[in-house]
Amino acid sequence: MRGLTGSGDDGGTGAGGVTGGPTGGRAGGGRGRRPAGWAASSTALAGLAVFGLFAVSCSTGGTGTRDEGPAGSQPVAQVTPSSTTPSTAKPTPRVDAVSLLKADTKVSERVRTDLRPCTGDEYPVDTSYGSLTGGPSADVVVNVMTCGDSVGVGTYVYRPRPDGRYENVFAIEQPAVYGTIDRGDLVVTTQVYGKKDAVAYPSGEEVVTYHWASSRFSEQDRVHNDFNRAVGAGEGDFPEPAAPTKN
Repeated sequence: MRGLTGSGDDGGTGAGGVTGGPTGGRAGGGRGRRPAGWAASSTALAGLAVFGLFAVSCSTGGTGTRDEGPAGSQPVAQVTPSSTTPSTAKPTPRVDAVSLLKADTKVSERVRTDLRPCTGDEYPVDTSYGSLTGGPSADVVVNVMTCGDSVGVGTYVYRPRPDGRYENVFAIEQPAVYGTIDRGDLVVTTQVYGKKDAVAYPSGEEVVTYHWASSRFSEQDRVHNDFNRAVGAGEGDFPEPAAPTKN
């Protein structure tokens, strides 16, 4: 934009169309009222500045001053609370394991006679429920132990019948035996003791896996583990921790 031109104190007509007097607008030492042309030019500059700011703002996206995109162009996400479907699984029916054992003729008389409460009405019996034989409901694995040392003396599996009764389909009676359910199979672990072994420190163990097929359990796998005989033999203290090495 061109500025004002003149001849100093000679007056005359400037290029901006402003006519000066004999003193050319410098009256009063040059501190008088600004020429009308200068005010118009300032207004034009201000307008250009505003226009420039608006153009810079619009250059970010073309649809407004926001970089995120046009407001209101995307639908608002609606969060719907998930409804929890109630479980349709039936609770596993519990059985009176002690009554089953005492009424079962496949259980030895010795086990039935020795099956007494340890304290109060608490019997040394563990009971597990799970699918082993594919019956109408869960099978029952019963482990009988001694009261003093909790050493297993017998493991039994009872299969449910359609009439609600239970049938003994597996029984093993020997010292330190215990049965569990593992992914649809029966796993029976038997501790192996030497002549000088304490109850808490057997020499090893036999782990036998049984699978139900053709209306009976058949041995599927057998693992023998030998234990370290030195473990538990001494009464030594734990070694003192070593001091950290300083660099």
